[in-house]
Amino acid sequence: MPKEKSTRGKGKATKADAGKKKKDPNAPKRGLSAYMFFANDQRDKVREENPGIKFGEVGKMLGEKWKTLSEKQRQPYEAKAAADKKRYEEEKVAYQNAAEEEEEESE
Repeated sequence: MPKEKSTRGKGKATKADAGKKKKDPNAPKRGLSAYMFFANDQRDKVREENPGIKFGEVGKMLGEKWKTLSEKQRQPYEAKAAADKKRYEEEKVAYQNAAEEEEEESE
């Protein structure tokens, strides 16, 4: 007689899940790092230069390219990251203020 397959995971919530707070979908998105701006800018170029390249290899090549950039070459990406961080901070404050106002109204 064949053994029954036992399933793991996706069953009961674990203790770690019990205290976990759900993420609000309306919360502002975090700012991108300078590397992420660089990667988004260069990803298509790397794929064109290396047709048929695997997904993981694209990331490795982008990382290698990022490491070889000089400070002067990184500067535009650093500026974009700083601007995006500022945007996130402003949106975060506005979001928190709106949440506090909503909480006061419900009391």
